[in-house]
Amino acid sequence: MRQKLALILVVSIVGSVLIGALGSAFATVQSMQTTTAVDSLEKALGKTATPVPVPTATTPTPTPSISSSAAGSASVPAGVAEFAAMLASLLTDDSPSSHTGYTRDLFKAWIDADSDGCDTRAEVLLIETLVKATTRNTCTVSTGSWISVYDGVSVTDASKLDIDHFVPLAEAWVSGAYSWPNDKKVRFGNDLGYAPSLVAVTASSNRSKSDSDPAKWMPTNRSYYCDYAATWVAVKWRWSLTVDTLERRAVQAVLTGCASVNVPVPAKAG
Repeated sequence: MRQKLALILVVSIVGSVLIGALGSAFATVQSMQTTTAVDSLEKALGKTATPVPVPTATTPTPTPSISSSAAGSASVPAGVAEFAAMLASLLTDDSPSSHTGYTRDLFKAWIDADSDGCDTRAEVLLIETLVKATTRNTCTVSTGSWISVYDGVSVTDASKLDIDHFVPLAEAWVSGAYSWPNDKKVRFGNDLGYAPSLVAVTASSNRSKSDSDPAKWMPTNRSYYCDYAATWVAVKWRWSLTVDTLERRAVQAVLTGCASVNVPVPAKAG
């Protein structure tokens, strides 16, 4: 009996070691794949991200300004410099996977924040349609005219659109939202205070993006690259979220090659 127990213990220990080793190897492969993706992005753009001084969790976050060292170091045009400065001010967290416990329901997408009968999804569709939308029931949007910026597709049937959290909820969680009080999570999940935070896009493009950051996914619509990178920075800065090193490098590579962006400067969220 003792021999059997000893054998079981040995097998259990060996199994745990193997599982740990496999997990570490998988994480390493994922990291290598992401690094390769960023290398490919830089090569495709013909740009390499210019390193800039970045804060860490132990250094204060500077207030973004066009005159900041980040703007000058990145050698970006004045119209892009503010977003480069915002990016430089974001804290770095290279252990996002350590922030476990993500549950989408905590963000309560979608709610009717102003009690007008239209939930957040409907509000975004009504804001972004290029023509007057048709609705059924209280506030279910049926038709209108939208351009899905991720892939450049024109859509008239609202049911074919997803409302995308520009910074995905799972990404927000590992970038800082894990420590937020629940009411702040709900505000992020239904942020109508900054229009680019939520965007109507084709379901296929939204699901292709999934929870990816710019180091792992960029839109097929390359003409949107500059605005995509600037908006990513804007939303993260608005909510004081972190970035990881590869994510920062990918966004820098895009912004370095931009002559201008058509993205409003955000206000800080409470």
